[in-house]
Amino acid sequence: MIRRRLLMLIPTVLGVVTLVFAFIHLVPGDPVDVMLGETANVSDKAALRTELGLDRTVPAQYAAYISGLTTGDMGRSFAYRKPVAELIVARLPATLELAGLSLVIALLVAVPIGVVTAVKKGTLTDRVGLTVSMVGVSMPNFWLGPLLIMFFSIKLGVLPVSGRDGFASLILPAITLGTGLAAILSRMLRSSLLDVMGAQYLQAARARGVSEARVIWVHALRNAALPVITILGLQLGSLFSGAIITEAVFAWPGIGTLLLTAIQSRDYPLVQGCVLVISLGYVAANLLADLAYRWADPRVRK
Repeated sequence: MIRRRLLMLIPTVLGVVTLVFAFIHLVPGDPVDVMLGETANVSDKAALRTELGLDRTVPAQYAAYISGLTTGDMGRSFAYRKPVAELIVARLPATLELAGLSLVIALLVAVPIGVVTAVKKGTLTDRVGLTVSMVGVSMPNFWLGPLLIMFFSIKLGVLPVSGRDGFASLILPAITLGTGLAAILSRMLRSSLLDVMGAQYLQAARARGVSEARVIWVHALRNAALPVITILGLQLGSLFSGAIITEAVFAWPGIGTLLLTAIQSRDYPLVQGCVLVISLGYVAANLLADLAYRWADPRVRK
C-alpha cells in the first residue's frame, strides 16, 4: 500500500507542477519589468530576459524546469538570485514550527470538547461546546489574527505583535491557525463518539466492571478516532496553505510569506518551488493519515 501511494505521488506532483507553471505564466505582468522598471532600456531588459531564460518559448521553459526537478534542481530565484531550494530550506523550519504547534493546540482543544459534548449530549455543556466550535469554524484567519493582536499585543502587551523572536512570538500565530482545525475536529469527534457510544462491546466492557472513564477514553475513543484521522489527514495539509494568510498577518518568516513575495515579484521559479513544497506537504499528511488508520483499525491491515 505504501509503495502504491508513493508511486501515485509522481503523477500528483507532476500535475501540480504543470498547473502552477501554466497559471503563473498566465498572470499579467513581466518579471523583467518588475525587477528593472518599465522605464529601463530595451537592451537591458533583453539581456536580463536572456539571463533568466525568459527569452525561450513557454514549452522550452517547462521542459527545462521538469528536467531540473529530476535532478533536484528547482531553479534560481529571479528576485533573490539564489537557488530556490536554498531559500525554501531556510524558511521551512519556521513554517513547520507554526504548523506543528497549531496541530498540538488543535488536538488539546478538540479532544476534550469532542468527548465532553458527546458524553453530555443534549445538556447545556453540549450546546455551549457546539456553539464554541461553530464560532471557531466561522472565524477566518485574516480576522482572528488581527483581533488577537489588538487584545494580547496592543491592549495587554503580553505577546509580540509580529516576527519570529522566541516561543512567545509563536503563540498568537499558532492559536490563529489552530482554532479552525480544533473546531472541525471537535465536531467530527463528537459525531463519531455518538455513533459508537451504544455499541455492544462498550456495554460488555461496562458489565466486566471497566470504569466509565476507561470505556470512553480508551475503548470508545479509539474506534471513534477512525473518521477523525481521515479528516485530520486532509486538514493537516491545509495547515501549510492556511499558514500563508497567518504568516502574512504576523509577518512570520515562513514559506507563506516567501510565496506571497514571489507572487508579487513574478518570481516564477520561487512560486513553483513553494507550491511544490506545499503540495508535497499535503501528500505526506495524507500518507501519515493512512498509516495511522492502519494502526488504529486492524481490519484495514488485513
